[in-house]
Amino acid sequence: MCGRYASTQTDSDLRAVFDIAETVGDEIPPTYNVAPTQTVRTILERAPKDQPEADAVRQLRSVRWGLIPSWAKDAKIGSRMINARSETITEKPSFKKAAARRRCIVPADGYFEWEKRDGAKVPYFLHSDEPILAMAGLYELWRDPTKSEDDEDRWVWSVTVLTSPAADALGHIHDRSPVIVPDHLRSDWLDPTVTSIDSVQEMLAAIPEPHLIPYEVSTAVNSVRNNGPELLTPVGQ
Repeated sequence: MCGRYASTQTDSDLRAVFDIAETVGDEIPPTYNVAPTQTVRTILERAPKDQPEADAVRQLRSVRWGLIPSWAKDAKIGSRMINARSETITEKPSFKKAAARRRCIVPADGYFEWEKRDGAKVPYFLHSDEPILAMAGLYELWRDPTKSEDDEDRWVWSVTVLTSPAADALGHIHDRSPVIVPDHLRSDWLDPTVTSIDSVQEMLAAIPEPHLIPYEVSTAVNSVRNNGPELLTPVGQ
């Protein structure tokens, strides 16, 4: 599972790493304790808004964390859909269409997970040797029925982070971890012209287990009100 993460890279950093062609939405300040329903940055490929028939371009875009299916009656369902099991996204109605056409990457420095230990939950921060984790995601557009047709904000963009069974080295902390897309598979994963469910399953099968480094952090991360670099400091330092 991925229920909290850190994202401190600037838009300039993300544009350089992911070869972004178009930026949509205001830059988000560094966040050390990203929580569900908050606005986050994602990378996706889509035709420009004013040129719907043009080829897709790679975008850096602000969306809401917690996927809202197009058929949802209200946005509240999104708070329960922050993650999606990679094993079933090509089958479940909430994710199947997005898996075929609306795949994305959620950039993160790393993410937090809680280990059950002696009756308590101990927080860990998991990261890699690379400065950015490219977490696999799916995005969706939901039409807000409370807003008029000419309201520019009537479409709500939302995202979910894909998870898979955790590798043995991380399984003692939690049984699931985010799917991390390696550099050589990112273009295929983001390509909206790849719409075959079989192809999506093949891409997921080709993604290797991530090599992540966990270390214990302060329980201050338990509260979403706390949001500073000290949340990433290992316990004891």
